[in-house]
Amino acid sequence: MAKVLITGGAGFIGSHLADLLIAKGDEILVVDNLLLGREENIQHLFGHERFQFQKMDLLEFDQVKALFEEHQFTRVYHLAANSDIAKSNSERGLDLNLNLQTTRSVLEGMLACDCRELVFASTSAIYGELSSELHEDIGPLFPVSFYGASKLAAEAYISVYVNSYQIKAWITRFPNVVGERTTHGVIHDFIRKLRNNPNELEVLGDGNQFKPYLYVRELVAAIYWFTENSNEALNYVNIGVDSRTRVREIAAMVIEEMEVPAEIRYTGGNIGWVGDVAQFQYKLDKIHRMGWKADLTSNDAVRTAIRRILGKED
Repeated sequence: MAKVLITGGAGFIGSHLADLLIAKGDEILVVDNLLLGREENIQHLFGHERFQFQKMDLLEFDQVKALFEEHQFTRVYHLAANSDIAKSNSERGLDLNLNLQTTRSVLEGMLACDCRELVFASTSAIYGELSSELHEDIGPLFPVSFYGASKLAAEAYISVYVNSYQIKAWITRFPNVVGERTTHGVIHDFIRKLRNNPNELEVLGDGNQFKPYLYVRELVAAIYWFTENSNEALNYVNIGVDSRTRVREIAAMVIEEMEVPAEIRYTGGNIGWVGDVAQFQYKLDKIHRMGWKADLTSNDAVRTAIRRILGKED
């Protein structure tokens, strides 16, 4: 039985990962500053003999060091981050602190207790606006958002710790992830807007943004699969689905599932906000060769997420 730490484990993705690891038999401690995470996401795990939760700011390194020394973790799943890309454009230090500095804090904590295994949540945003199909070794990389830049810098820090201090790392580059427990993102925003005004749905951009969407439970299954089937010192992979969905399709699906008479109003332009990447597609040969492939198409993932957020499916 492994003893693992999940940072950001009360968040959208982290809470689903906690569910999976509990089911696999691990002993888990979740830490979260609850800026984006919510206790209600993990409340069903309270009282479980192999689960603990602690509210913590990973920027307080003395607390982080004490946590690692007390618990002697086998592995860390580092998901704590600011994942609201649009927000970071108005608060330019947000991603520097919550994405990069927290990663350094975790890495130093690992050294303090001789924890040698790190699983890191990265992103397609590190690739910037590259027009070709995105494979793991493409470059050079020039992100267009503070989020992408901070995650790419965090990957670089992890590489140094792997090479200098014999830490073993798995870097997992996420696509757009959808599902229940989300706190922001296109589906969350559309549902919120339609609840406020069921007659009109504002869509940022022209609606032709075209991206792969992966259902959250498939994502966490892929993370687990990757760690079990890749055994280099530094492992890195794109996780995704080999189909895409346009934002205008998502808008239509939300309107249909909510059964409202809304007309769609587009704000114009080919991106939704500064730092948005309008279109991308992963090349997924690497993880497919390992034997993992998403069951749901991008459209199916979006539809499933909408229905589960609305409570139409368990």
